[in-house]
Order: sequence, then structure tokens, then C-alpha cells
Amino acid sequence: MLRICRFALGAVYLIPFLSPSNALIIEKRSLVIPSTLPGTWQSQGCYVDVPGRTLTGGGYSDNNLMTDEACISYCQNNGFIYAGTEYSSQCYCGVALTSGAGPATSTDCNMPCTGNTTEACGGPNRLNLFWSGTSGPQTNPGPGLWNFVGCYAEGTNGRALPNMMGTTGGSGALTVSLCTSACQAAGYVLAGVEYSGECYCANTVQNGGILAPDGMVGCNYLCNGNKSEFCGGASRLNMYDYNHAVSLPPYTTVTSTSATATSTSSSIPALVSLSSSSLSTSSSRSTTTSSQTSSSSSLASSSSHSVSSSHSTTCTNSHPTSSSMSSSTSSSSPSPTSTSSSTTSISAPVVQTLSHKATIGAYSFMGCYSEATGQRALTGKSSYDYPAMTIEECFADCTGFTYFGVEYGGECYCGNSINAGSVIENIGDCSFLCPGNNFEYCGAGNRLEMYQLAPKVLTSSSSSSSSSSVLPISTSSTVSSASTSSSRTVTSTSSSASSSTTSVSSSRSTTSSSLSSSSGSTSATSSSSTSSHTTTSSGFSSSSHSCTSTKSSQTSLSSSTLSSLSTTTSKISTSSSLSSTTSSSTSTSSSINTPSSPSTLSTSSSISTTSSSSFKSSTSSITSTSTSSSATASPTLGHKPVVGAFTYQGCYSEATNSRALTGLASYDYPAMTLEECAADCAAFIYFGVEYGGECYCGNTLQAGSVPAPLTDCNFICPGNPYEYCGAGSRLEMYKNSAAPSSPTATGSSVTSATLVTPTPPSVSSSAPIGNFTYQGCYIDGVNGRILSHQQPDNQQLTQKSCVALCAAAGYTIAGVEYAVQCFCDTAIYNGGALDPNQADCTTPCSGNSKEMCGGPNGRMGLYAIGTPNVYVPPSIQKTGLPTNWTFSGCLQDNIPSNEDPNEILNTFPYMVWNNATSNTPAACIAMCQKFGYNAAGLEYGSECFCGDVENIQVASSPGVQADPRTTQYYTRSRVPQLVDESLCNSPCSGDPTKLCGSGNLMSYYTWNSTSPLYSFGFPTGNAAGEYSLLIGGVTVPLMTAQVVTGKVTFTEKYGTQESNGTGAYELDLSEIGNFTAAWRALTGLQTDVFCSAGLILPDKAGRQLTIGGWFGESNFGVRLFTPDGSAGVPGTSKWEEDPGALSLQLPRWYPSALTMANGSLLIVGGEVASNAAEQPTLEILPATGVPDPNTISGYSNTTVYLDFLDRTAPFNLYPFICVLPTGGIFIAYYNEARILDEHTFQTIKTLPNMPGSVNNPLAGRTYQLEGTMVLLPQYGPYTDNLRVLICGGSTAVGDDGDPIDNCISTAPEDPNPVWTIERMPSRRVMSCMAGLPDGTYLILNGAQHGKAGFGLGASPNYNAVLYDPAKPVNQRMSIMSNTTVARLYHSEAIVLLDGRVLVSGSDPSGDYSDPVDSFPEEYRVEVFTPPYLLSGLPQPTFSVSSTDWDYAENVTISVTSGSTANLRVSMLGAVVSTHGNNMGQRTLFPTVTCTDQTCVFTAPPNAHVCPPGWYMLFILDGPTPSVGQFVRIGKDPASIGNWPQNIPGIVPPGID
Repeated sequence: MLRICRFALGAVYLIPFLSPSNALIIEKRSLVIPSTLPGTWQSQGCYVDVPGRTLTGGGYSDNNLMTDEACISYCQNNGFIYAGTEYSSQCYCGVALTSGAGPATSTDCNMPCTGNTTEACGGPNRLNLFWSGTSGPQTNPGPGLWNFVGCYAEGTNGRALPNMMGTTGGSGALTVSLCTSACQAAGYVLAGVEYSGECYCANTVQNGGILAPDGMVGCNYLCNGNKSEFCGGASRLNMYDYNHAVSLPPYTTVTSTSATATSTSSSIPALVSLSSSSLSTSSSRSTTTSSQTSSSSSLASSSSHSVSSSHSTTCTNSHPTSSSMSSSTSSSSPSPTSTSSSTTSISAPVVQTLSHKATIGAYSFMGCYSEATGQRALTGKSSYDYPAMTIEECFADCTGFTYFGVEYGGECYCGNSINAGSVIENIGDCSFLCPGNNFEYCGAGNRLEMYQLAPKVLTSSSSSSSSSSVLPISTSSTVSSASTSSSRTVTSTSSSASSSTTSVSSSRSTTSSSLSSSSGSTSATSSSSTSSHTTTSSGFSSSSHSCTSTKSSQTSLSSSTLSSLSTTTSKISTSSSLSSTTSSSTSTSSSINTPSSPSTLSTSSSISTTSSSSFKSSTSSITSTSTSSSATASPTLGHKPVVGAFTYQGCYSEATNSRALTGLASYDYPAMTLEECAADCAAFIYFGVEYGGECYCGNTLQAGSVPAPLTDCNFICPGNPYEYCGAGSRLEMYKNSAAPSSPTATGSSVTSATLVTPTPPSVSSSAPIGNFTYQGCYIDGVNGRILSHQQPDNQQLTQKSCVALCAAAGYTIAGVEYAVQCFCDTAIYNGGALDPNQADCTTPCSGNSKEMCGGPNGRMGLYAIGTPNVYVPPSIQKTGLPTNWTFSGCLQDNIPSNEDPNEILNTFPYMVWNNATSNTPAACIAMCQKFGYNAAGLEYGSECFCGDVENIQVASSPGVQADPRTTQYYTRSRVPQLVDESLCNSPCSGDPTKLCGSGNLMSYYTWNSTSPLYSFGFPTGNAAGEYSLLIGGVTVPLMTAQVVTGKVTFTEKYGTQESNGTGAYELDLSEIGNFTAAWRALTGLQTDVFCSAGLILPDKAGRQLTIGGWFGESNFGVRLFTPDGSAGVPGTSKWEEDPGALSLQLPRWYPSALTMANGSLLIVGGEVASNAAEQPTLEILPATGVPDPNTISGYSNTTVYLDFLDRTAPFNLYPFICVLPTGGIFIAYYNEARILDEHTFQTIKTLPNMPGSVNNPLAGRTYQLEGTMVLLPQYGPYTDNLRVLICGGSTAVGDDGDPIDNCISTAPEDPNPVWTIERMPSRRVMSCMAGLPDGTYLILNGAQHGKAGFGLGASPNYNAVLYDPAKPVNQRMSIMSNTTVARLYHSEAIVLLDGRVLVSGSDPSGDYSDPVDSFPEEYRVEVFTPPYLLSGLPQPTFSVSSTDWDYAENVTISVTSGSTANLRVSMLGAVVSTHGNNMGQRTLFPTVTCTDQTCVFTAPPNAHVCPPGWYMLFILDGPTPSVGQFVRIGKDPASIGNWPQNIPGIVPPGID
């Protein structure tokens, strides 16, 4: 899943009319509501979709298949009780209706559904609303003996429950029951669920965890695995106690204590309320008397949380606390007794409300932005997290970029510039909730929640009419002092005055659509205190106070009783449509009645405010005796009325052909504030802040600078999130209060008679810089960037530094733009042209204000060596393509699936790259062709996709959950269509003269040749082979082998056997019809064989060896089994093991084993213990060191360190190893391969890295990414170099993985080995491969998603594939029959003597209990019968003169049935198979000659061609093999038959 499908609003409805001659007039058919709805769902009629959305739980859009029923199904499946359709194609869901939503006229819902034009799907801002008839999500009271004990806040010093617990299915499937079960299984009695998908356990509540002060309000996140119940919230745990094992305080759904001083009531503004709840909190003020005062303020809000709070004051806090609720607070009534110091104790809880987050780190919210024209708005980097995206996650991903934006709920984009056509839109458009935090917005369809690090002019027009003041930041009826940054120290002292009347004025800025507010002009006072304040953007203030109090002072007023206070507030308001050109000014008055005792009230002796049309000033009188003033109010975002000696004049445009202020300029993009600019401009009459980080000073306003709509100035100051710092071509304008009255911009500038205008900086853009000469001011961005290679933004940029940077990189053109941007190239692209007005390049360079570095609105100052070439705007590349490729059209991408409309399927399944600098049709096509794909698609300019033409009809999209109840394979809801190719209009990032698709549209190229890139065989009937059940099992094996007696051994990890099982069994294939006689339990194992290695030894008994294992003694395990008995005759032998006497030198889990040419046993790699460190060594058995009683093995350490295994951990376990015919050991691990000297084990050749998948070169082939390797047939006289074949594997992506759909092969002994890539028909990880007697190989088992391990594989691959190396490359694979049994982790496949393939095992969960949310542990044993046994031809029979051969010995066989005309002989090495690694596998075809029914061949010539050991011998009459016989070749050169010696209970068979 890469992106959610984009959509366009609206629909065109064509009404046909008959000609006037027709008597019957055909009218438009009335739209209907479906008469039958799913389940208990009911229509609620046509509803108004209020600003911020009536339904806020998210949704989707579908331009082709939207219906009311589809929307209801989607919402119901995601746990919502309301569903609504709108604008024909949109679906929204929710668990409650936003406040203010109500019925609309039924005719308003007049737009037909895109999927059924007879149904109504809402209208513009109108929903066809449906209700499930049920209540919303509930708190689970507790499964079984578990009991819900409350909503807990996380601890202050760590987790309340410190033990994070993994649950079945992972975070995406979490339910309360899964968490409590996991905690109970781990021995804990407390369980807690949090953030929808996290589970924690403990036996006590730790680290200061307490019942949440806000009661149940914060525990409102829906469980990922069950949307009908809650799983905690942000730093909130739904806590459960097992059987009342822990004594915990009782909880209530409402937290309340009595207020001893002040009660305030406020309606907290929020765009949506998921539940209507009441919250009451209180704290007591330190006073000697406690008379109560009450005031109430109501703010316009779409939710109805009622909050009551009272605050006390203390002055020393050791940790951040929430100091101010975003609500109106009344004055309190403390004792008149004052002390020499005061403190502030803050206890009001923070109530989270849904909002557009104002700041995150150093980034500030810019507003809701559209995508750019023909490309993405931000093209620097992208990431996707549909289940859990948050603003914070995207912020972290985009560190180092100037901008980031979140779109479609789960998509994150980064960039250093905003591309042309991306403009600010209505804030209500960004309505998708972040899936990882339901209190944040994450954009919407084609809408980005946009944030900026260093605000600068955008590539689109900057003078937008929308305003970022629509942030839903709560305001307080008590006006606040000037807000301060977190690093600023503020010292304030109270003043003493005596007067009968104090004039108080305050100003408040609000917008009717957002409730945002500016700070008032009154200021809170304290007694000589110094505070370091940290402010947050949510309307709350978090502080870490360190206060020194010297002496309290009081303001003495004239009356003995302060009976009334009348304040008149100056208010700035803007219309909710944000389209007015000026702000209307209103004056409001509120009356506060206070008791006779002194009140905490901020006053000033006399403040009057003079304003432009955006302000009114007013004063009010206070008649009182005395007050003590100490209240501090919350800072709020607003246009600041006064900054030092400067007063606000409004939002101003730049002047005509010049800057509005030309006296002085400074830049501070990371930390600009109004105060900083005021300080820089202290000697001037005016200052203005623009683009967030630019400060300009002047004594006059230049002609053409005029007042603009206040909402145009919407860039938040990077150094203070509560101030505005202008916008693109808009200045936040201030005037020194000592200067003449407000400026008026006319045809001439406004001048001052008292100050001298400084000389403006000189501009020298035309001076040559080295070999580069100035080419003029160019227009950038009309058809895309005119220079392609953008350098990092530079806050110290000069013309010279940009030219030097480009010259050093080999470019001949340099361009400067927007003060800080530098671009390089060797030509001008996209039809770049000179600006007719060369004076447009007037932006001073950030590193030298005397130079100009481009200008606003895409103006670039350009330098070049000589006259640059200019290329026309880009076009679709149709000629000059790689051979046999052709352009096939503009093709749709990103279609919703049938199974889940939120699961968006790519047309071509593999996204090769998102390359912002190098994407071209040729590069993309070359990559697709290399990996065998016959279709290539390029999108968004920078993206390359590969797939097959067939993918247009059939999606390739396996599921991602290892739970059989979830979707395992997705299908597309409609077939992607070709559209007008002019819509594919995004320039390619690697060649701006070419076009590479557009949003959700691909420039589509196909292979066009009579010779296909690949060709799969599709046999049918018997030619496809056949799966069948062999026998019911008694074990879930992880290791299988057919031993020399013809019986099959099975070993399993400890704990998966039945309660009376032994963990090891033997199957007699001759007794399949008699279950009891067929199975024999094998005893003797003393340690756990879990993930060990195995071999059939070359001794005369053909013993089976397992080495290594899981944890402790098992890690060192050496175990032996001597086969006995025969067909129908039970054996009596058992496994032999003595951990104290026979062991490895070093611990090994997941090692590999090999019989070397000299007959010794090579053991390689593994892990030190269970999920522990790598074991990057090899050792030899029998041990070659001298006896040493101080070691575990009893011998001195002779292991060899392998640095390459150490370096490539952890995905190199179970490495593939084999003996090479020319000598040496081949080893393949992770994505590397090499040859080792067989004596010193030093590297003698390093091969090229193994190719991975088309979209990930670092994909791997060995465990845990688990593919499988076989050796391809060797043919007598064995002069050709050996080839190895490796199929499948996966990628390393956390606990996830994207399996590989190819096989690779090479000849390691070639002078310059090259890997050949061959397509497989499907993805496969945990694959198995069995070599067949006819020289073909059967590929089977595994998964199409994930990687090896318990619970990590999904979408079982039920299909078998036959690989025939005798056919041409990329024509070797045939798609065979399917099984119905999922064979995942710990499944195996081995060839039998009768020519069939035995298929066994599958242990995907690691639990014998067979949980319902996992594929089952598999006991059934199947066989795959290849087509050569289904042809109806009889199997030949033979006898052999000897079954124990020397090398190069002539062997005679007598063919007792069958023809010898085309007879072949094959030998297959005896294998022990585990984890897809067939240890001992080898296939040889000796040269044979026949006379009549007697045939003679020569045994392999040496131990490198054919290592000593046991082999299955077959003869083939045409395609049909005989039943095989075991023979031994090369005897026992290392005398393994005498090993081990003198260990009671282990009896070696001896040697000949």
C-alpha cells in the first residue's frame, strides 16, 4: 500500500431530452435511498456537513464505485456507527455527530453515486447520513477473570507498566483480550493497552502512574484489532487487573474534587467530539479566607466538554506542568495577607482537543495546501504509514528539510521548496484524522497539512486569501501578556499607584471560524520575579519556573469595595469564509462582578490603542480602593498590537517594483520574532516582517504598498508560535508610536520630517564571477524547474557561493532564488525564458544583503559560462527508447481493492524508486528489463514501477497479516484504464525534457518483441502434477530425511509434540495403510534440536547427524541416529546423545553442515544462543584439536573466525555451502557469496553481490530472509563448471518483509562469475526446493509476504513450480498444481526413492495450542507426484552390481524392465532438509552406455565432483524414473565410522 487514491469532487449528470416531435417528455429520474440497508442500518436523511466535518472518523473516496451500501460497509468494518456519502464519490465515518450538525432539505442531497447513478450520495456540503442503530465503541469490562480498573496516566519517570508485550498478530491486530492473554501467559497480573496497538504488563503500577486526572476522556483510541472497544489513548492506558490481584483505587468515569476558591466553566473548542463527556477538576488556592467568585465564559465550539477548574499559584516547579487551561477563568478571592514570596501550584489537567497543531519542533503550521500542478507539492522525500501516522512522525522523517506535509491521513512528504500550483486552501479541507493520533489532522485527499522550518516565498503565488489563523486555539477571557519563547527570560515587577480611577484597555483578536486570539495589551505582574517560560501551541502553557520573590507591592485604588469592573475589549474579527479584503471591527463589553476583597486582576494605569481599520480602541474605568495584581493568562496566537515602541498597522503588500521598506534588512528564518525585528529597526519609523523570517526597516512606505486583508499575513513566526510574521509578499507592519499617524500608501511614498532615510544597499547582479557571467533574471517554474539540480538551502548564500558550488560540481550554469536557494545545471530546461521585467530579481541574498538572489514568484538570477542552451518544455519520450520497448499510453494507478477501499493497489506491484534526481524512462525500463518485467510505469516525475502487462487485469498484492481471518490476497475493484496522454504531464526528475506520468497516472511502457522477456509453462491435467494426502501425522517436523533404510525421519522442536510424544519419529512408507505400524517414536534425544543442522554421514551405516540447537546445552548438541529395520520391519535403534561427553566447540543455533571432500564434517555459522549474537566461525567434526578437559568439547579450540559472517549479521544464518569440483568451498550468505580455501578457509574469490529484488538491491537469500539453494546437474565427464541456483528470499523491513519473485544462478568457478536473474511466477519466502531424478527441480511451500519466523509470514504460496535447467533461460519454469495446505515456517520438502516429493510441516505460530488468529501447526503429510509418474508409462526396474563404489569405478546395472534405447542414470545426494536448506543435495548424471539390457557407467572421478557419502541411484527410461536405490560413493575417508570413541551409549558402526 503506497498511496490513497486521489479524487476529484463533483459529477456531471447529463439529462437526455427527446426531440420536440415526441409527445412524451423524458424527465430526470429522482435519486433514491436504498430500500434495503445492511443489518440494522437506517437512513437519517440529508444532513449538513459542518466546517470541520460532521463525521470525523475518516473515510475514502471512489470516483467509480461509490454507493451508499459500500460506504456503510466500509464504516461498519472499521467500527463506526455513522456513515455518510457526499459529493457523489466521498464516504465519511464517525462514532458521533459533530456539534452543530443537523438535517438539511432532502433536495440538497442531489448528487448521484458514482457506483450507482440511481442512488443519492449527498451533495455539496451535504451528507446522506446513515446510522447503525447501535451505540459506539465501549470500554471492555474485562475478558474472563480480568477486570477493568480505570484509565491510567503514564508514569512521570517511566512507564506505569514497564513491560511491553508482543501480542498475536502484532500491533495492527491488538485487542484487549490479546493483551490480557499475553500478560497472563507471561505471569503478570496487570495489563494495559495504549495508543490503539500497544500492550504493557506488570505486577504493580510503577513510576508514578495514576488514575488519569481527566477520567476516561483520554482513553478514547479504538483498538486496532477491534474497533468496538477502546485501547487507551495518548499516554493513557486502559488498565486491567487479573482476578483482583492488586489493590487499586476505585475509578469513576468523571474525576471531581471540591473547589475551595474559584469555579470557572468553559466550553473547550474542538472541531469534533468523539464522545460527549464532562470533566471536573479542582485545586485549592493558598489563602486565609475562601470566599468564592464565579464567572462563566462560553466560546463557540463544536464539542461539548464541560470543564471546571480552579488554579492555585506557587513559584517553584521541578517539572513542566500545564499552567493554563484554554478557558475563561474567573478572579479569585485570596486573603489580603501578603508574604515575601509567592508560589504557583498548577493542577488543572490538559484536555486534548482535535486541532491543527500550531508547532512541532522548529516547524510552524502554514495551513492546508493543495498539491502542485502536474507534480507533488513537496518532492524531496516521502514515507508512508497508513496505520499509525502522526504529525510528529512526519516531522522526524523530514528533519533537514524546510517543509513537510501530511496527506491522506498516512502519507508524509518533505521538501525544500513548494512546487508551482500548490496553494493554500480552506482549512476545513484538511479533515483526515491522523491514524496515530486522533487529536491531530493529517491532511486529506490532495490536501497537505503543511509545516515550515524556515518560511520563504513559495513557488506559487504567495498572496493567498486564506489564513492560518483558523487554528483552533482556545482563548481565555482573561487577556494574556506578550508571549515569550522557551529560551527568553522575562522579568516583571508590580507597580504601586494611588488613584481613584484606573483606565484599563485590552485588545483581543479572534476569527469567527477558528476562535484564535491575540494576546491582550494588559500584562500580568508578579513581585520582582524572573521566570523562564516554555509555551505550547495547544492553548495551554507548560512552564518550568525558577522564581525569586523579593517583596509584594499593591495597587491602591480609591474605593473600599471593588463592586464592579467594566472592561471594553477591542476585537479583530474576520469572516469565516476568509475572503474579505478588510477585517470588520467591533467593540464588545463584558461585566465582571467581584466581591469586596481584593481580586487578582491585571491592570495598567492608562493604556489607549490607536489602530487602523482593523482595530478599535476603548478604555474602561475601575472605581475601587485597592487591588493586588498577579494573574498570568495563556498566550494565544494573534496579530500583536504593540511591540515595544511600535504599534501594529495591519497587513501590507510589497510596493510596486520595489520593497515597501528599503532602509535595512535582516534575516532569521529559524527564529524570527516581532521583538527581534523591532530591535533591529529601533532607529526607523517602520518595521515589517515577511515570509516568516525576513525583517525590513524604513522611514517611508514606498509607492504601491497598501493594506491587504489581515488573513493574508498568516505565516507564524518561527521564534514565537503566538505571533504572525507576515507571509509571501505580505508584511506584518509596525510603526514607531513616536512617529506621525498611520501611513497611507499613495502614488508617492510617505515620508517623515524627523528621521533621515538611510541609503539603500547597492545592487550588483551583472558583475562576472570567474568564468560565469550574469545572464539576467529568468522566470522559473512555469513548466517545471528551469535548472534541475537544487543544492541545500544556505542561510549565508551569496551569488559567488552559489556559482562556486555549481562550478565545483561540474555544472556550467548557476541560479539564485528566494535569497537562500541555489540551483545548478548544464542547460536551461522547461523553456526557461528571461523575465520581461528584469527588476523582478530584487530579493537580497541571505549572506549579503547588498546582492540580489532572485526574487519572489519564481524569479531566478542566472549565471553561466558562455551562452546556455535552452530546451523546450518536456514531452513524452516515444523515440530513442531501449530496444524493443514502446510507449503504450497514460495509465491509471492506485485503484482501491475490493476487500478494503483503504487498501490501494498499484497497477504494477513493484515501486523501484522514488528518485528526486535521476528518474528517466530509459533508467526505469532498464531496471524492469533486468529483472524480467515486461511493463514499466513512471509517475509523479520521480517514481518508477515495474510489473507485467497482465497486472493491469490481475493485481499482485498479497496481504500483510499472518492471520488467516484477514485478507490474504487483494483484488482490484476496477481495471486501470488508459487516459488522454496529455494528463501524464510531470517532468522526469532525471531529464526535465521528458515527462514521467503525473499524480496517479503512469507513463506506461511495454516490451514489444516476438521474443518475450520470460515465458512460463502452464501444463494442465496430469502434466501439472498432483498433490495428495500421504498420511496423518504425529509431529510438526522442522527437519526431515529419507535415510538409507528407505524410512523417513522427522524431528521437531521441543514443546510442539503431543503430550506423550518424543519429538522424533520414523515413518515406514510401506505401511501407509496402517497408521499404527507406519509411525515409530524415536527416543534418546536429550537436548532440543530446534533449528539445528543435519547430515547423512558417509560411514557405512549411513547415520544421521544433527548438530547445534536452541539454548544452553542444545547449542552445543551433537546427536546421532543409526537407521535399522527395513520396509515393513520396525527398527529398534534410537537417537544417541551425551551432552557431557560429545559436543561442539562453540554454541550454534541455525548453523549449516557439509561433508567435505576429505570426508570431514564442516559446521558453519549460526547464533551463540536463542536470538543472541552471531557465531561468525566454522569448526570441523570430528574435532581436530588436542584433548583439553577445560573446554566444553574436550578439545582445544580450532575454530576459524569468518569476518564476513560477523559483518553481515543477522540475516546470514543457515548459509548455503557446497564443495566445488575444482576444489574449495562455496558459501552464500545474506546477499553475498565467496569461495574459501578448503584447507585454510581463507577467501580465495569474492563473487559479485547477489541481485535482490527489483525494488530492493539489499534483499537477502538466507535465514531469516530464507530462500533456498540447489546445485544444478553435473554431467559426465564433469568438465563444465558447477552452477548453483538460489530461489526466493525477502527484504529486511522490521518484522515485515517483501519476498523476492526471482531465482538467480551462477557458476562460482568461472573466472568472472555473473548472476543470471530469472523471474518466478510469484513471490516466495521460506521456499523449499527438491531435486528430482530427471534433473528438474520442484519449488514449493512458503509465503508471499513477510519473512521466516513465528508469526512473520502471510499469504501462503500454495502453488508448485517446476524448474527445468535444460530449457533456455527465462523459459524454464512451469506453473504446476496447487495444494490446499498452508506450508509456512518450518515446512520441508524432500524427494523420495519412489520419485515423489514428500511435503511436511508448518509451524507458523510456535504454539501447539493452534490459535485461531494464526495458520495452524500442520501435522498432515502430503506428497507431490510429478508428471513423470502420471504419464501412464511404467517405471523401469534395475539391479546394480555393487552399492559401495570407489571413485572412477565402472559400475554395471541390469535393466530388468524398460527400454535402454534412451536410458539415463542419475544420482541424487542424500539430504537432511530444514528451513529450505537441503544439506547434502547434489545431482549427477554419469555417462552411460548400454548393450541390450546391460548398461555400464563410470562412477564420478573424485571427491570434489562428488563428495563422499550416500546417494540415491535412479535409471530413467525416457522421462520416467525407476524407484531408486541407495549407494555409497567414495567410502569413508575420514573414518567417521569410528567416531566418537569411548562414549557409553554411543556405538559407532566402524569402518570397512
